[in-house]
Amino acid sequence: MDTFAQLLDRARGLHHRLCPRQVLGIRIGLLAGQLLGLELPQREKRLFVFMETDGCAADGVGVATGCTVGHRTMRIVDFGKVAATFVDTATARAIRIHPHPDSRKRATALLPQAGSSWQAQLEGYQSLPDEELLIAEPVSLLVNLDALLSRPGIRVICSACGEEVMNEPEVRRGEKTLCRACDGEGYYRTTAPARATSTR
Repeated sequence: MDTFAQLLDRARGLHHRLCPRQVLGIRIGLLAGQLLGLELPQREKRLFVFMETDGCAADGVGVATGCTVGHRTMRIVDFGKVAATFVDTATARAIRIHPHPDSRKRATALLPQAGSSWQAQLEGYQSLPDEELLIAEPVSLLVNLDALLSRPGIRVICSACGEEVMNEPEVRRGEKTLCRACDGEGYYRTTAPARATSTR
C-alpha cells in the first residue's frame, strides 16, 4: 500500500505539479478504501468508481484507487462535480463522497499565512481531517452495474453504420442492432464523406 506522500508524488508526475483538486481526488479515493475496507490502490478490479467530473480530481481518484477508464473500473458521469461513487463489486456496497461545502474556507482558515487561497487549499486539503474535508454517504445505484461492466469479448456490428460495438451498449430495434449514435444518441453529425487513406 502506497503512502500518502507517494500518492501525491504520483499525481504530481501526471500534471508536472500538484494542485488542490488532485489532492481532493486522492483524499476521496483513500476515504472510499477505508470505508469499504479495501486495500488501495487495487491490483484487481473489485472497486468501480463513477466519477462526476474529469480532469485533476479524476486523476487523483485514479492514483489513490487504481481505478482507470482504461481498466474499465472508472466511468466518467459528467455532472461537473468533484464527487465520486465507489462500488465494491463483491458486496454491492456503494458510497458517494464529495468535499464538504466549507472545505475551502476551512483550508484557508487553517493556513492564513498561505500566499493565496490556491496555496491554502493545496496544503489544507492534505492535512484537514476527513470529517472536516469530506462528506461520505451510502447510496443505492439507479443503474445496472453488471450491464455496464458487461463480459469480455462481447462484440456486435451496428446494422446502420457497420462499426463494431463492444461491451453491450448497443440497442435492439426489432431485427436490427444499432450503436447508440445510430439510435439517435450521437454527439456528432457526419458532415462529409471521409475515409482513412493509405500512405503507401
